[in-house]
Parts: sequence; structure tokens; C-alpha cells
Amino acid sequence: MMGPAHSLSGAAAWLGVGAAAAAAGHPMPWPVLLVGALICAGAALAPDLDHKAATISRSFGPLSRWLCEIVDKLSYAVYKATKKQGDPRRSGGHRTLTHTWLWAVLIGAGTSVVAITSDRWGVLAVLFVHMVLAIEGLLWRATRGSSSEVLVWLLAATTAWILAGVLDKPGNGADWLFTAPGQEYLWLGLPVVLGAIVHDIGDALTVSGCPILWPIPVGRKRWYPLGPPKALRFRAGSWVELRVLMPVFMLLGGVGCAAALNFI
Repeated sequence: MMGPAHSLSGAAAWLGVGAAAAAAGHPMPWPVLLVGALICAGAALAPDLDHKAATISRSFGPLSRWLCEIVDKLSYAVYKATKKQGDPRRSGGHRTLTHTWLWAVLIGAGTSVVAITSDRWGVLAVLFVHMVLAIEGLLWRATRGSSSEVLVWLLAATTAWILAGVLDKPGNGADWLFTAPGQEYLWLGLPVVLGAIVHDIGDALTVSGCPILWPIPVGRKRWYPLGPPKALRFRAGSWVELRVLMPVFMLLGGVGCAAALNFI
């Protein structure tokens, strides 16, 4: 799928988690619901760091373009080193390593470690990175063009600073899920994991499928392109994505938000 659909699906997924948490008797404070949805929307773009034309590759200027090249080469090297006889030959690393459940878990765990070991600055860094991606994904039309980069960064930095201040206030969710001293913000890794997994599921619906299960082998393939029957798949950016899936994500997100806040 394309960036906007990925971001919408990520936000909708976290709002759905919020609805489930409310139904289970452990509702999220509204700042957790908002921050989690934005982080998840941003994290749903992150797996495409292995593609030079993806939204994330241009979101942080030369730094993200440089990281894109490194991740692409790393992913390709891992693919060549671990592929089985049934896996096809390929010339790049797109939709390999960063599109797996293992990568999602590792990135989420890394995010949690940064959040609880770097004090406020670690939390701000996590929020800033994902706010930039969320803005790029959810407001894609408004952020087109290189002239908007600095404005996006300023908006993301301001938003991250405000949200971190709101979360720090007692009862607003810093310790929503993990209450032990020093474990505040440990939950920040959860929307990152969810966003990456949702991205992979979205890509699995497209023509090429997605090797979500790696390194678990399926038959003669270790990089098995998981997905529905080919007749049910669609091309990225097609009318199915733009006119069906994106409105569905918006609707589900709205319902999930209302349920999470006990409006329904």
C-alpha cells in the first residue's frame, strides 16, 4: 500500500486497541489514545525505510536517504544469506527484512528501551520521529515538496513537546500500562510494533504479498510472500486502496475512538 493508507490503518489500529482496552476495563487516558494513534500512524510508514522512493526516505532529509541506502543493503544481504531454494532471485532488499514480525518486535523493543533509559529526551526523540512520519502520512497532500520539510519538522517538534508535557502530568498516561518506578513510557514500544505489523498486513494484501513470517520457513521458501488468494489482491495505489480501504480505515478509526472514549 501507499503511505497515506498505511498511516490511516496504523492510527485506526491503535484506536481499535483503545476500544478493546476500554471494553476490558483498563481504558486509556485520552493523551495515551492520541499519542499512541499518532505514533502508530508514523510507525506504519517505517518498514519502507528499505525503499528510496518511500515517504520515510525523504522525511528527514539527507539522514533518512542515507539510512535508506544502508537498510536496503542490509536487508538484501540478509535475504541472500538466509534464502532457500524456492525463494526467487532479487536485486534489492525492499519488502524483506523490515517487513517481518521479527523486525517489528525488535524496533518496538528498541523504542521502549530508549523511552525508559533516556529520560525526557528519549521520549521526545521517539515522539518527534513519529510525529514527522504521521504528519507526512496523514497530511500527504499538504506536505508535498521539499519546501515543506522544515515546517513539518517544526510542527512535529512543537507537537512532541506539548504531548510529552501533557503525558507527564499525573493521571495522563505516562504509567498507563506499566506502573513500576522507572517503567513509565515503556508502553511507547507497543504502537511502534503494531504500526509495523499493520504495515506488513497491508502490503500482504497487494499483488506481491509480504514475507511477514520470516525467518519461519514455509515449504521451500524462507521468505514466503504471505497474502490472500491472488484474485483478492490489488495493486498499491489502485482504486481499491483509495476508494475502499482508506474510507474503511477512517470509519473504523472513528468508531474505535468513540468506543475508547466511552461515547458508544
